[in-house]
Amino acid sequence: MTKQKKFITCDGNQAAAHISYMFSEVAAIYPITPSSTMAEYVDEWAAAGRKNIFGETVLVQEMQSEGGAAGAVHGSLQAGALTTTYTASQGLLLMIPNMYKIAGEFLPCVFHVSARTLASHALCIFGDHQDVMSARQTGFAMLAEGSVQEVMDLAGVAHLATIKSRVPFMNFFDGFRTSHEIQKIEMLENDDLAPLIDQEALAEFRARALNPMNPVARGMAENPDHFFQHRESCNNYYEAVPAIVEEYMNEISKITGRKYGLFDYYGAEDAERVIIAMGSVTEAAREAIDYLVANGEKVGMVAVHLYRPFSAKHFLAAVPKTAKTIAVLDRTKEPGANGEPLYLDVKDCFYGAENAPVIVGGRYGLGSKDTTPAQILSVSVLLPVSDLSELQSVQLHIHHRVQTDYSLQRYLCLSDVSSFRTEYLV
Repeated sequence: MTKQKKFITCDGNQAAAHISYMFSEVAAIYPITPSSTMAEYVDEWAAAGRKNIFGETVLVQEMQSEGGAAGAVHGSLQAGALTTTYTASQGLLLMIPNMYKIAGEFLPCVFHVSARTLASHALCIFGDHQDVMSARQTGFAMLAEGSVQEVMDLAGVAHLATIKSRVPFMNFFDGFRTSHEIQKIEMLENDDLAPLIDQEALAEFRARALNPMNPVARGMAENPDHFFQHRESCNNYYEAVPAIVEEYMNEISKITGRKYGLFDYYGAEDAERVIIAMGSVTEAAREAIDYLVANGEKVGMVAVHLYRPFSAKHFLAAVPKTAKTIAVLDRTKEPGANGEPLYLDVKDCFYGAENAPVIVGGRYGLGSKDTTPAQILSVSVLLPVSDLSELQSVQLHIHHRVQTDYSLQRYLCLSDVSSFRTEYLV
């Protein structure tokens, strides 16, 4: 008999906290505003005596800073306890030194991040990917979700995959747009996910815990004759991550009926124009693609879930072979760079490929700037223009003048770049 589905009304923060509570024995928290309400939910449930997958109440320890919380996570992991924390924005930046240590020592854990803006010329507490992109070099795997339901489904993948792979995960979703969006979603419970834990890998993690009865030396200093070799020795672990994540995505799909991949394609099978993006913008993109495909347009989108390690094999398999032009949409800004991170990763995948599509980069939604289906539509329609080199430097912030009350025909008649520039450049 099929298990009866249970639905709850919640936001992305609650969905992430719900899943993380299942897999956590310790939660080290610092409840500054950027951490949203994830830590608060976990603290409340622990106080009420809620049990995790292991039949225990999560030990919640509030620290005095984000750096302290990350340090407590590191120490707790070395003691053999599955540990989680929650943060975003400047809080995540303060955790980066400890993240390098956690990743370097192969300690399985998940940091849940409601991705938010970093303070630059001004403080902004709203959403984009500047914080998570600042941490992509730490060695943490990065898993992205675009909706509240995806948070519920894929946060579990992060926890399961980190145990099996030993690689720590940063599980992130868009601040406010997903973290505070309230949806009615299908709920996963302890009994759904408990059988999926790799018990052998979990036992090995516990066996590696620091123990006075079996002393080992860790965290020493190394000189040049050894450091390089040891640093490279992690490669095999990261190469194994995509297959492990894919395996658990398939297991989650068996439970929910919702299909997930490292990269999910949506749109026409023979699409010639393809958008690459991750996070909540993929939901808006689906609306625009539905409209265009219904009107005979050959367009599509690849939604990125596993951003690090970036699997070129899985990415290329998701992009239609018919693609002639690709627009990569990044929700971050790296001043002085030739392009934003996702754009450069996509370019690298097609480097040297025969008949490679033309690839352009775009920047959108900094500081939670609204990105509407109409703006996605403008990207899709402008991809086939005759002079794509002109569009190389055109960023999506210029599209914010384009409103939904403009006729679709108006977009379609802008057949050249000069017309576009005349109409929409500020």
